[in-house]
Amino acid sequence: MNKVFIAFGSNIGDRYETVYKAFKLLEENQMKIVKKSKIYETEPYGYKEQPPFINGVILVETHLSCREVLERLLSIEKQLGRERIIRWGPRTIDLDIIFYNNEVYNEEDLKVPHPDMQNREFVLKPLCDIDPDFIHPVLKKSIRDIYNSLANVNTD
Repeated sequence: MNKVFIAFGSNIGDRYETVYKAFKLLEENQMKIVKKSKIYETEPYGYKEQPPFINGVILVETHLSCREVLERLLSIEKQLGRERIIRWGPRTIDLDIIFYNNEVYNEEDLKVPHPDMQNREFVLKPLCDIDPDFIHPVLKKSIRDIYNSLANVNTD
């Protein structure tokens, strides 16, 4: 059984309702949710001229390959009205693979671990809720240590 950490975010429409619909669709697409972080309201990342997000992370178990997970996440985003207009812009839902087991993928359209997750408090903090001791397969540091390093940088 594959373990996949998936980050989610929403800042358009009924954010909570959209996230819960995404959870239901994940379950219908052979991804069993086994852990959920708290949901955090966060300021936008990158493009700032937009409403605040709600963000969190879930851990799913699945028999799907990493590529199949990506395809299903993109399909769920589309079903829930996601439009890709502005990079880091407003969205009904965003679903990103953060980790797929301890595996590393570096393909044009599939990069796992997520290449910018170590710079995103809105990913690291919820990951700490679920599994602070998980070791990043590239950085070789725990999620807790990566989060603490980022927190220290942000307070300097």
